[in-house]
Amino acid sequence: MSKEHWDNSFSDQDFVYGQKENVFIHEMSSIIPDHSNVGCFAEGEGRNAVYLAKLGYDVTTYDQSTIGLEKTKTLASESNVDVKTVQIDLTKEKVNTYQFDAAIMVFGHVPKTDQPFLMENMIDSVKPGGYVIFEVYSKDQLKYQTGGPPSLDMLYDPSEILNWMKDYTCIHFYYGEATRNEGKRHSGLGHVIQAVIQK
Repeated sequence: MSKEHWDNSFSDQDFVYGQKENVFIHEMSSIIPDHSNVGCFAEGEGRNAVYLAKLGYDVTTYDQSTIGLEKTKTLASESNVDVKTVQIDLTKEKVNTYQFDAAIMVFGHVPKTDQPFLMENMIDSVKPGGYVIFEVYSKDQLKYQTGGPPSLDMLYDPSEILNWMKDYTCIHFYYGEATRNEGKRHSGLGHVIQAVIQK
């Protein structure tokens, strides 16, 4: 998906995925140690980044959409928190390694050929002992029609995710149904993959 696609996707006046953090990130955020540096990958309009900044974390958010990043800055300003924004194509450009105490990604959907690079990019950004927390739609999501990309190529396979995680400590792994009501783009029961790993 191109920068233009996501700029267009986020160009609505409202927040297309809402302003409230993802339920899974809310549930798992307590695992991140106080005062941690946290990287938010493919973060879109910034709802999770701003939530984590409100908890006192030092947050850097990455996305290829300049419009999404502008909306992140607006949301952060309205919430009286600071979030560092970086415009980057996470499927082609590496972020600095070993810089974060934790990294998160929520519904960071890219073509299948780019998924290994994106996952490696996120995992590599975290220091040894740090955490990686993410939730994505599985390939089973297509039949639910409640959000996510309408293409099998942009969804995730649980066995591939387990393979990318295998060198690390798995704290949480879930493959199954979850209800997500997030803005106007995620509406109702869907099928997700969740993971928390520690390096």
